[in-house]
Amino acid sequence: MENFEKVPAVILLADGTAFNGYSAGKIGTTTGEICFNTGMTGYQEIFTDPSYYGQILVMTNAHIGNYGTYKEDVESNSIKISGLAVKNFTNQYSRRLTQDSIQDYLLDESLVAISDVDTRAIVRHIRSKGAMNCIISSETTDIAELTKKLKEVPDMNGLELASLVSTQTPYFIGNADAEKKVIVYDFGVKKSILENISLRGCYLKVVPAKTAFEETEDFKADGYFISNGPGDPASMGYAVETVKKILNKDVPLFGICLGQQLLGLANGVSTYKMHHGHRGCNHPVKNLITGLCEITTQNHGFNIREEEVRASKNMEVTHMNLNDNTIEGFRLTDKKAFSVQYHPEATPGPHDARYLFDEFVKLMKV
Repeated sequence: MENFEKVPAVILLADGTAFNGYSAGKIGTTTGEICFNTGMTGYQEIFTDPSYYGQILVMTNAHIGNYGTYKEDVESNSIKISGLAVKNFTNQYSRRLTQDSIQDYLLDESLVAISDVDTRAIVRHIRSKGAMNCIISSETTDIAELTKKLKEVPDMNGLELASLVSTQTPYFIGNADAEKKVIVYDFGVKKSILENISLRGCYLKVVPAKTAFEETEDFKADGYFISNGPGDPASMGYAVETVKKILNKDVPLFGICLGQQLLGLANGVSTYKMHHGHRGCNHPVKNLITGLCEITTQNHGFNIREEEVRASKNMEVTHMNLNDNTIEGFRLTDKKAFSVQYHPEATPGPHDARYLFDEFVKLMKV
């Protein structure tokens, strides 16, 4: 928990905007699409969410690191963000469960970060100009050199990233004698999603992203789950075909985040890249079926086109975002399939929407 020497660092955005600060984590250079998260806690869970793969994350909370890190507070087996920008990088912690300071944690994970930057100014810039690529470096602050490197970074549009974070081999979760069996397509699934399904009396087989549907049929699943994940859903033709085959089988299907986008694509609805996305654990969503509002956890930069959903004959909108009126959930009227754009498992965040896992299990019992 000792203090560490900071060296000058810079974060440069694709439009030429630069912010100077000091190094945190590993000394080095990293690139990715810049985004921000509005949550006030749960930074370790956020860092390890596979949906952030390929992105540099700005945390809007002023203090990051003040409660250290703990090995159980993860959503995958490693940090998935490409880089980190914070205002106050706090290496002193006060939680008894803490095992490492945040600096030691970032060093162990080889993550390049920048601290002592005006994160409010960065967020306001992103909200105005939109998401874009950026570069963080504590190796050099030469803007000309960094500009050249930044131009080589591919745009998030068209990037297929889900297969890069997916498991490479199938594995099982839960009790083999559980009442229901579920196939989970891992496009970047969070640990807490698997736990939420398993705890409701389900035995899970988690399969790699590009697993053919036919290879899952021997498991005789009662339902299929399509997970969250990173990248452009429109680049995932293989996954769209899988979802179509699941729908043709007419078994219960539940999708979260990227899973919703893939379900939309499988029903002829296109996706689009949002101006700057939704990321945080305080987003209000209205359940149009019950009329109730939920405070939700979100992490997505793509969405499905509302006008195409509403024009569809077999899709019913079930949830709407109260901040910008984007679609946050829908169900098929002719199939046992539904999805939400947000994260009902939370972690971090409120548990307002965990009833959706109960609805999935009920659908498998009909």
